[in-house]
Amino acid sequence: MDPFDAGAGGLLRQPKAVWATAGASVVAFMGIGLVDPILPSIAQGLHATASQVSLLFTSYFLITAVAMLLTGFVSSRIGGRKTLLLGLAFVVVFAGLAGTSGTVGQLVGFRAGWGLGNALFVSTALAVIVGAAAGGSAAAILLYESALGLGMACGPLLGAVLGNVSWRYPFFGTATLMAIGFLCITAFLKEQPRPARKTSVLDPLKALGHGGLASAAVSAFFYNYTFFTVLAFTPFVLDMTPYRSGAVFFAWGVLLAVFSVIVAPRMQARFGSLKVLGGSLVLLAADVLVLGYGGHTAAIVCTILSGAFIGVNNTVYTELALGVSDAPRPVASAGYNFVRWFAAAAAPYFAPKIEEWTDLHIPFVVAAVTAVLGALVVVVRRKALTREAEELEPKHAAEDGVGLFADADRPN
Repeated sequence: MDPFDAGAGGLLRQPKAVWATAGASVVAFMGIGLVDPILPSIAQGLHATASQVSLLFTSYFLITAVAMLLTGFVSSRIGGRKTLLLGLAFVVVFAGLAGTSGTVGQLVGFRAGWGLGNALFVSTALAVIVGAAAGGSAAAILLYESALGLGMACGPLLGAVLGNVSWRYPFFGTATLMAIGFLCITAFLKEQPRPARKTSVLDPLKALGHGGLASAAVSAFFYNYTFFTVLAFTPFVLDMTPYRSGAVFFAWGVLLAVFSVIVAPRMQARFGSLKVLGGSLVLLAADVLVLGYGGHTAAIVCTILSGAFIGVNNTVYTELALGVSDAPRPVASAGYNFVRWFAAAAAPYFAPKIEEWTDLHIPFVVAAVTAVLGALVVVVRRKALTREAEELEPKHAAEDGVGLFADADRPN
C-alpha cells in the first residue's frame, strides 16, 4: 500500500489522536534547534561566553541521555498516554521558566528540565502513533518522520522570528505550543495497551552487550559529535542576525527532512545500508572541514549541505539500531540512544572550549575526525552490523505488537 494514498489508512486519513500526537511531535523536535539562531543574542543578553551558552545543549542532551534509561520503565508502568502528558507538562513548565531566566546558569538548569520532558515525550510518541494509526505502521512511521523533519526545519525559523524581538520569546512560544499539544492529546488520545512485560531501568544497558548494537551505538556516538558541532557551534561562526541564521538552519532542516524521508531509503535499496552510511559519514567529514576553513559564503553553503548527510545518517542509524540485535526494539533503541546522546551533550561544550584553546578552525577538524571514526567503526564492525532485520521481525512483532517499533532516536 502506498502510504501517501488518501484512501482508508493512508497518510492523510488518520485518526485525530494520531494528528494530535504528530503535531505535538513537531513542536517537540522544534525545541532542539529553537535556540540556534538566538545563541549570540542569549550570550549578549545574559553577558555570557559562547561556551557558557552552549551549555544549553549540553544540559538538555545530558539529561535526555540519562532519561533514556527511564522512559521505558515509566511508560511500561503508567502507559503511553500518561507518559506523553507527563513529558509535555515538563516541557511547558521548564520552557516557560527558561524565558524568565536572569542568568545563564538558571537558563541551563531550566533547559535540563526541558530535556527530561522531551525525552519522556519523544521516546513514546512513535509507539503511540503506530498503535493509534489506521492502515498499519507504514503510514504512521512516515508521518512521524515527516513531523521530525518539519520540527527540525521550523525550530530555527520560529527561534529567529520570535528571537528577533527578544531572546526570551522563543521559550514562551514553545511553552504555549506544547500546552496546546497537551490539550489536544488529552482530548483526542485514548490510553494505549501497555506492553506485556514491564521494562527494567537496566534492560537498555544489558541490550548493549550485543556486539552489533554496541557497534551501532559507538559509531553513532562519533557521528553525533559531528552533528552537534554543526548544530550548536556553527551559529557563532556564521555570526548573523537571528533572521538570517534562522533562514540558514531552516534550509538545513528542509534538506535533513527530504534526505531522511525520501532519499535515504532509495539509496539504501540501491547500494546497501552500510555503504550508504560509510560514504555519507566521509562526505560529512569533508563538508565540515570546508565549513571550518572556507569563507563566510562557504560556511553558509556547507552548513545547509550538511543537512543532507545528517538526514541520510539518521535514517540508516535508526534501522541499524532497531534491527541488528534480538532485544525488543524499544529496549534496543533506549540503549542506543543512551550512548549516542552523550556525544550530543559533549560537542556543544567542547567545541567552543577547543576554539578558546586553539583557534576557530580546530573544532571543525575534530568534528571531521569524529565523523571518519564513525565510518571506521562501520567498516571494522561491518560483520556485526549486517544481521538482517527480517530475521528478527517475528520476534519483534510479538514483543511490540507492531512491525516497526522505535523511539525518537533522530535529531535525531
